Amino acid sequence: MPVLASRIDARGERFKANAAKMGERLAQVRALEAKVVAEGESKRAKFEARGQLLPRERVARLIDRGSDFLEISTLAGLGMHDDDGKKSVMGGGSIVGIGIVAGKRVLVSASDSAIKGGTVAPMGLKKALRAQEIARENKLPLVYLVESGGANLMYQSEIFIEGGRSFANQARLSAAGIPQLAVVHGSSTAGGAYLPGLSDTVILVRGRSSIFLAGPPLVKAAIGEDASEEELGGAETHATVTGLGEHLCENDAHAIALAREVIDKLRWDVVPEGGVFDEPKFAAEELLGIVPADDREPYDVREVIARLVDGSDFLEFKPGYGSDTVCGHARVHGQLVGLIGNNGPIQPNGSTKAAQFIQQCDQSGTPLVFLQNTTGYMVGAVAERAGAIKHGSKMIQAVANARVPKFTFLIGGSFGAGNYGMCGRGFDPRFIFAWPSARTSVMGGAQAAKVMDIVGRGKLERSGMPVNEEALQAMSDQLRLRLDKESDVLFGTARLWDDGVIDPRDTRRILGLCLAITAEAAARTLRPSTFGVARF
Repeated sequence: MPVLASRIDARGERFKANAAKMGERLAQVRALEAKVVAEGESKRAKFEARGQLLPRERVARLIDRGSDFLEISTLAGLGMHDDDGKKSVMGGGSIVGIGIVAGKRVLVSASDSAIKGGTVAPMGLKKALRAQEIARENKLPLVYLVESGGANLMYQSEIFIEGGRSFANQARLSAAGIPQLAVVHGSSTAGGAYLPGLSDTVILVRGRSSIFLAGPPLVKAAIGEDASEEELGGAETHATVTGLGEHLCENDAHAIALAREVIDKLRWDVVPEGGVFDEPKFAAEELLGIVPADDREPYDVREVIARLVDGSDFLEFKPGYGSDTVCGHARVHGQLVGLIGNNGPIQPNGSTKAAQFIQQCDQSGTPLVFLQNTTGYMVGAVAERAGAIKHGSKMIQAVANARVPKFTFLIGGSFGAGNYGMCGRGFDPRFIFAWPSARTSVMGGAQAAKVMDIVGRGKLERSGMPVNEEALQAMSDQLRLRLDKESDVLFGTARLWDDGVIDPRDTRRILGLCLAITAEAAARTLRPSTFGVARF
């Protein structure tokens, strides 16, 4: 394949300014993530007094030493509900990610009981549902590390109905042949009792696990019965009386060690990476300075591709046609991929080019990688008469119906229907990550403000009313500020519009890991049943 050249001057002032701005944005993300970890760490004395490991220690002990752990949605719910986005940053109340356990790749979903007792807020539920979706799509065993006070009742109207989906997902995952293991480190009660109940294997911790539909106070109030937590659903009760638990352990560390033993006995080995591959010709460090700090400035997405793909080899598809939309083939960690990137708005001929390229990749089984930075589909009389809607629809149809794994990286703007055509969250990419520079919205704040000004001015003029310039300006400014805030990457990641904000320098590594996950899924044969594994 042709090797991409680079015109980037990494010593230039413009590059340094871009890199500095990207560094500031990345530092903001990392500082917020550090607050989640610090909040948990502040409860260390409390956990140690109970003879327990902190939730993040449980995850660390579960994962094979030295292996990667791809954490998902680290800032879910940022600035929403009980998460104020400043002092109290909760990460959705859980730790979710993909890692290697006893040589098997698994998805881990751990209650972060060091933060509000692991109670589930609405975005925490959405994060849990996303975890189950990832496990289903990629045929990954699920390990639940459970210790939760259950649903946050302050938000029950936003949790109760949709929460049933998590249990339906568990039943369907089991029936699909995807194993689920629950380690119950503490409370898993009320509706949460069904989480271990619907898992294929349950590990209990003596003196700590509690699983029941109603605790002592509710039982007393409902039927007048006096019963202790152990009698209703303690670890020994479920290990020796009900049969809900398969294994009884002495403490958290013992339970994690046994969980590793259970996973070790699964026939679910990681597919080894094949062959030797070349690193890119250009340093990953340079990815920090390629995307301009001002998102109105153009740049060449090929500069990003040159730092992501093996040997910087990139065979471009129709380079002279629809050049604002860049398509081509390359390898990442030895695996063939098709890449689509933006060098501006998507023109009608760019739509037809991308649609054809997507269909070719689907035909050959080649995974697709979308590098989003677009203001959307081109507007105006010329574009409309050239078939912008018709051809844009072809591209959207191709994206929606492509059967190959799709991976999306939001590296700049993701505006309007361009978000759809470039495989935004609504089009179910297998994984979607954002750079700190990403912005996602129906349109930019400045454009929205101008639209508001034009529409408002026209309405007043048609009605014969005088134009109040000051009031019109205030309305436009308010809309601009709102859209600028809502397009920010932190606003989007809080709502799970992506699977997390990543360091641009980690893009190749994360893409390689995601490609390996999906390749294993494609090679793995499940043994589905009608109703899954059940206890009798």
